[in-house]
Amino acid sequence: MIRTRQDIRKATLSDIQAYCSEQSWPSYRASQIYGWVWQKGSTAFDDMSNLPKDVRAKLAEDWDFYAPEVDLAQKSSDGTIKYRIALHDGFKVEAVLIPVDKDNRYTVCVSSQVGCSLSCAFCATGQMKRSRNLDAAEIFDQVKLVNEDCQRIYGHPLTNIVYMGMGEPLLNYKEVLLSIDHITSPDGMGMSPRRITVSTAGIAKAIRRLADDRVRFNLALSLHAADDTKRNQIMPINNQNNLETIIDALKYFDNLCRGRISYEYIAFQGFNDQPADAQNLIKLCKHFPVGVNIIEYNPIEGLSFEKSDADTIDAFAKTLTAAGVMTTVRRSRGKDIDAACGQLANKG
Repeated sequence: MIRTRQDIRKATLSDIQAYCSEQSWPSYRASQIYGWVWQKGSTAFDDMSNLPKDVRAKLAEDWDFYAPEVDLAQKSSDGTIKYRIALHDGFKVEAVLIPVDKDNRYTVCVSSQVGCSLSCAFCATGQMKRSRNLDAAEIFDQVKLVNEDCQRIYGHPLTNIVYMGMGEPLLNYKEVLLSIDHITSPDGMGMSPRRITVSTAGIAKAIRRLADDRVRFNLALSLHAADDTKRNQIMPINNQNNLETIIDALKYFDNLCRGRISYEYIAFQGFNDQPADAQNLIKLCKHFPVGVNIIEYNPIEGLSFEKSDADTIDAFAKTLTAAGVMTTVRRSRGKDIDAACGQLANKG
């Protein structure tokens, strides 16, 4: 479908104020329109019930909504739901709802790019090419759509957001931060930034930029190997952003920002799950307060990695805990629908 009108979600409040002034509408109209777009998540001008009919008609004449739609929803046996979301130009991304009823936690994992350019050796998304970045509204809409479904199915709104879906968030820096502004703003969803975690494979320059921007959300490093030799083998980005450079950037972030830092560490059998690997990881945890999330590997068709067995993972975690490292073992959710970590690849 060819669109000729601008998506109103790309307009700032100042843009809408200027537009309303051009129409000789009262100044408060801009705040009303902006509130419908971001607070109420409207995707149709006819929904804006406190606006006069002629105002709604004029808006529909001059603006558009490039609203995505859920193309496919799959529910796992463990309650996890994966959403394939069709964008206005035909591209598709995936988002995942992860409910943990016993902890009253309902987390959405959102995508920031169509595909990914980093080519991590263990990741299904990394086998796709990056087609384009998502804009802020497309990221916001993933949260909105999943939040509506979470309330419908589980009777509870989302409690947490993780930018850990398709793509590298810090390679879409401006739109990711703008989406977080809309999610956390009182004029938007009003969610606390403390409930948002942005994951990165380790773009040192962008991590420093986050610090300079004084962001308030949490930051997760997709680490997966605690020495450069092994990390180079599985994550090509490490060739340009080695661990020393990344750790220096994270120190800078820790000094300037209040968000928590965590390491995501997928355990691969015989590769990064041995006692020496644990000791290397312990050394990386001594520079600033950091928690480690050990994650089960989810086998990807065509890739040779295998997951560590439960005993090996538990022994690895105990070594970290004994050294004073806050450690959590995360068992995979949604494996049966390809919704677990590293499995997102737009598969039905």
